[in-house]
Amino acid sequence: MKLVMKFGGTSVGDGKKIRHVAQLLKSYYEEGNQIVVVTSALSGVTDSLMENAHLASTKGRTTLVKEFRTELTNKHHEAVKDAIDDPKVAEEVLRVLDLRIDELEKALIGICYLGELTPRSIDYISSYGERLAAPIVSGAVRSLGISSTEYTGGEAGIVTTSDYGNARPLEKTYELVEKRLGCRLCSHIQVVTGFIGENEEGIITTLGRSGSDFSASILGAALKADEIWLWKEVNGIMTTDPRIVPEARTIPQISYAEAMELSYFGANVLHPRTIEPAMREHIPVRVKNTFDPVFEGTLVVAEKFQCRQVVKAVSLIKNVALINIAGAEMAGTVGTVARLFTALANAGVNIVMISQGSSESNLSFVISGGHVEPALKALHSEFNREIVREITSDKNVCVVAVVGAGMAGTPGVAKRVFGALGNSMINIIMISQGSSQYNISFVVREDDAFDAVRTLHNEFELYNGNGIEKQL
Repeated sequence: MKLVMKFGGTSVGDGKKIRHVAQLLKSYYEEGNQIVVVTSALSGVTDSLMENAHLASTKGRTTLVKEFRTELTNKHHEAVKDAIDDPKVAEEVLRVLDLRIDELEKALIGICYLGELTPRSIDYISSYGERLAAPIVSGAVRSLGISSTEYTGGEAGIVTTSDYGNARPLEKTYELVEKRLGCRLCSHIQVVTGFIGENEEGIITTLGRSGSDFSASILGAALKADEIWLWKEVNGIMTTDPRIVPEARTIPQISYAEAMELSYFGANVLHPRTIEPAMREHIPVRVKNTFDPVFEGTLVVAEKFQCRQVVKAVSLIKNVALINIAGAEMAGTVGTVARLFTALANAGVNIVMISQGSSESNLSFVISGGHVEPALKALHSEFNREIVREITSDKNVCVVAVVGAGMAGTPGVAKRVFGALGNSMINIIMISQGSSQYNISFVVREDDAFDAVRTLHNEFELYNGNGIEKQL
C-alpha cells in the first residue's frame, strides 16, 4: 500500500516516542508499504517558540533569547540521544539541528531589536518546531537501517497563498509533490514537516489549526495514496468525549460528510480542512492510536453508512457565546444580515451557528467566547440603534450537536432528541439544522451541557457501538 502517515505532537513528544514511531515505520515498510511521514513538533515546542517570540518583541532582551536557545538545544539533543542509536547518524542530525537553532536565534534577536512581530515572522518562527523534529524522526528511521530523507513542506512541493497563519495550497502543489516525492517512494521513507509550506516567493507559510493533518491530506492527495493515516493518542473518532461519557466507543467507520460535521461542532480529532484534499481523490483517512497500533481505529470514507441507531455521535462545543440582536425595524429591511456578517468578518469574528425567526425581528448566533468584545463593538458601531434596538450576549452557554448521515430522511429523530432533553428537564435556548440533515445542533446552558450529552448518548444507545447495517 502507498501510505501517508502523520504523527502528532503527542506521538513524537520526545526521543523515546520518536524511537517507537521509527520502529512502527520500519515494521510497516518491511511489509512492503510505501510510506511518506508527516511529523509535528516535539511536545510543547511550538507554544514555547510563540511565547519567546512575543517576549522578544515586547521585552527586547537578548539574554532571554540565549536562555531559550540553550533550553531548546538541550531538549532536542536529549531527543536525539533517546531516539538514535547509530553514532554517525546522531552526529549528522545534531549538526543539522544546531544550524537551524542558530538561524532561529538570529531571527529572535532581530525581533528583539525591531520590537515587532509580524504575521510573516510568526510563521517563520513557529515553523521551527517541525523543522527541528523532522531530522530526528528521519534520523531514527535511518538508524534502523532504512533509507530516509527529510523535507520542509515547501521542499516537498507544498506551495501556498501568502495568508500567513492560515495559508491554502495552490493547485500547482499537487503536481510538484508528485514530482519531488514520487520518485523515492520505493526506496526511502520520506519525512515531511507538517503545518508549513511556502508561497510562490519561497517565503515560509503555515497552514493554521491542525496544519499537520492538513499537510498529510495534501500529500496523500498529490501522491494518490491508498490511505492517509493520522496517528494520535486516541483510538479514533469517538461517539462522544469519553471524559463526559466513559462508555463512549470508537466509531469504526464514518463518512467524510459526517466527519466534517463533527469537526465543526467540537470534535477535535479532525479539522474540516483535513478532509478536503482527501475528498478530491476519494482517499480513505484512518485515525489510529500510536500507542495501540493493532487497533483499527476509525476509517473515514466517501460512502455514507447508516448505523443501527441512525445517529453516529454527540459532540459538544464549549467556550462559546450567544449573541442576540433584536429590533422591529429589522423585519423586511433588505441587507441587515449582510451588514451583520460583514461587520463581524471585518472584526475577525467567525460565526459557529445562526438562527433567525420568520418574523425577521430577532436574530441569534453563536461565536467563540474570546470574540465577544470585538463582536459587540463591531455590531454597536455598524447599527448604532437605527434598525437594531437591542444587542445582548450570553457566555454561559454551550453548543451540542447530534450527527449522523442516517438522520437524513429519517422521521422522528428531532422528536427523540428534544423529547429526551425535555424528559431530563434540559432547556434549549436556540436550534439550528442544515439542509444536509446530517446534524441537529442547539444551544443549552453551560450547567446543562454535560447532562445533555449523556442524555442523548443514552437515548441513541451509542454505548452499544455502531454496527454498520446498510449503505445509504
